[in-house]
Amino acid sequence: MDLFAGTSEGVFQITDGIAKKVLDCRGVREIVCFNGRVFAGTGNGLYVSDDGGASWLLTTLRDVAVWQIRQGVQGKLYAGTAPTGLFRSEDWGYTWTEVESLSRLAKEKGWCIPVDPPLPAAARALVVKDERLWVGVEVGGIAISQNAGETWSVVLPGGNPDLHMIFPFPGNEEILFASTGYGRLDGVADMVEGNAGVFRSEDGGNSWVYTWEGVTPRYSRPMCIDHRPPFGLTVASAPTAFSSYRQELGAEAMLFRSEDRGDTWHSLGDKDHSPSHANFHGLTVNPLVPGGILVGTDTGEIWSVSGHAEWELLVKDIPAVVSITCV
Repeated sequence: MDLFAGTSEGVFQITDGIAKKVLDCRGVREIVCFNGRVFAGTGNGLYVSDDGGASWLLTTLRDVAVWQIRQGVQGKLYAGTAPTGLFRSEDWGYTWTEVESLSRLAKEKGWCIPVDPPLPAAARALVVKDERLWVGVEVGGIAISQNAGETWSVVLPGGNPDLHMIFPFPGNEEILFASTGYGRLDGVADMVEGNAGVFRSEDGGNSWVYTWEGVTPRYSRPMCIDHRPPFGLTVASAPTAFSSYRQELGAEAMLFRSEDRGDTWHSLGDKDHSPSHANFHGLTVNPLVPGGILVGTDTGEIWSVSGHAEWELLVKDIPAVVSITCV
């Protein structure tokens, strides 16, 4: 199995445990394959490779941070960016045009990340189903369109605008899961139950229920869902947005799994990762291991984790891993 890792310092291709940098860039938040092409969403735009990572081309989507790319129908791709923007390609990513209605909405709503000084909000989570779009904005909420971005409605799961990831249940986009943090437009919410964690919707995002009762830490970011039964939903969490291995006690991060649509959760941590000194950022399903996942850390490691919490180190000593994909 070959892996691509998006890191803080570029794209690495990993073969038989050997990592080789194949693209030198900053902040690779997304690495994904569609139609035989490898896409890298970076801090300065979207790169594409048509030869398995040997060479890369910066597309027409540039000078923005690309957070996530998702596939629609008939060659359509969508990309979410920071500052908050949505871009669409109708030719498998060769050319891109902005869906300007979303950036206008962000400006009208005053969406931002509430640090000093404020940072532009990020469209960092996407779900695409035909003409229906769900865009998770940090910090802004979930923008929902029924008509490919012509008009939008905005929902806040549990009143929370700090959206990190959104994933649909396999085969049923009416069931959605969202990971959230403590960010609010006017600052940071109290770090108590209900103010961060995982939410579930069963009506296409119109209403949400909190599914993170009794789970700590609460600040949840990376998420993935297995398309193989029992459709395991895996979420990584840490105490705060700034949790890191550099802190005195480390990141104190955890990995949790639910196999009943978020009704109950159990830890995937072994004795060395309960909690983890390193924080988890990259997270994806392992296609070779039923129930398994691949997780990347801020210390530059990638681990294979089974559904029974068995951990195997695949690579180490690369920059902080933000995204992972298998080819």
